[in-house]
Amino acid sequence: MAASELIQEDDKNCIEVISTDPPSPPQSTKVPNHTPHISRAPHSEDVLDGNGKGKGRRRKITEVLKENQLINSLCNKIQQRCDYDKITKESDDPLPKEWWKTGVSFIYAFFALVFNAVIIVIIHERVPDKSVIPPLPDKFFDYIDRVPWAFKATEACGLTLCGLWFVQWLALKHRAIVARRCFFMIATLYLYRCITMYITTLPVPGKHLECAPKLYDNVTEKMWRILRMVSGGGLNVTGSHILCGDYLYSGHTIMLRLSYLFIKEYCPPRFWWYRWFCFFLSIFGLICILLGHEHYSIDVVVAYFVVNWTFRWYYAMLESHVHNQEPNKYLTRTWWNRIFKFLEGNVKATVPVEFGWPVPIPTTSCRRRYSIVDRYDS
Repeated sequence: MAASELIQEDDKNCIEVISTDPPSPPQSTKVPNHTPHISRAPHSEDVLDGNGKGKGRRRKITEVLKENQLINSLCNKIQQRCDYDKITKESDDPLPKEWWKTGVSFIYAFFALVFNAVIIVIIHERVPDKSVIPPLPDKFFDYIDRVPWAFKATEACGLTLCGLWFVQWLALKHRAIVARRCFFMIATLYLYRCITMYITTLPVPGKHLECAPKLYDNVTEKMWRILRMVSGGGLNVTGSHILCGDYLYSGHTIMLRLSYLFIKEYCPPRFWWYRWFCFFLSIFGLICILLGHEHYSIDVVVAYFVVNWTFRWYYAMLESHVHNQEPNKYLTRTWWNRIFKFLEGNVKATVPVEFGWPVPIPTTSCRRRYSIVDRYDS
């Protein structure tokens, strides 16, 4: 047995045994009369005879057979592994839940809201007194007088839309993916708002506004104000909207417009009346902000377009990502492009508008099975 055996892997990840040594030629011997004599291969009787040489060859044949069995077994295992990997790849979920990414997105949104409260507390100390610097001229205020109940109506519309969206989100089948998109939008928009509020401090839009006294270097009271704003959501109905300076741009407009856009995006087409109801509710809330003279007109207009552009920008990038299209270089030139890839990297299909129970409910067969087990235990 002079041949050496090599294990080589082919394109199908299987094992093939190849003998690289050429077969040994028959040995020739010379006899005294110089006539070449060809030695013959031993017969089976010679191999299986009782001498030690035959036993050694028999052991070698047995070892070769065992090695062939091991190689065949290894080849079968590799083929099974190839089939398993193929089945696993084909059965990958194109819409993975990945709740841990949703948790990261929630932390990002919570940080943005806390940072927004910190910026408002800082800006409040810089707002000029309304007796020194009067409100800036606004064209809407010139023609429309203030309606005292309007801002309460705005917050009622906003809370209604947020409540409707929360119930709708709970009923969605792919709520994990939708939630992290919503948290990302909230966080990004409020971070933009922190920048615009900090770089430009506007005077109060109306003399009816009562601002809390300034604290200057009292750090402890400022911390309490931050906690009060975060816990109350910065709303008048919760008593947490006592600071001034958070004008450019409007946070109430973010709440109204963003909740409507998500309701519309994940609403079945047959519920057209529901979409139109939410649309008119959001528009009515925006108008009431101006009727209450709580924000300048520019605050509402800027917030409206920033929310719309950010929402449509995100979903335009998502559309090209889902359909494996070449991303537009202008769309990907955003500072949050890496965050987008992190959140949507494993999403391979458009999220369908499908609904399901938030908590799985046991079926009748399960209850019957449990009753049988209880009867046997008793």
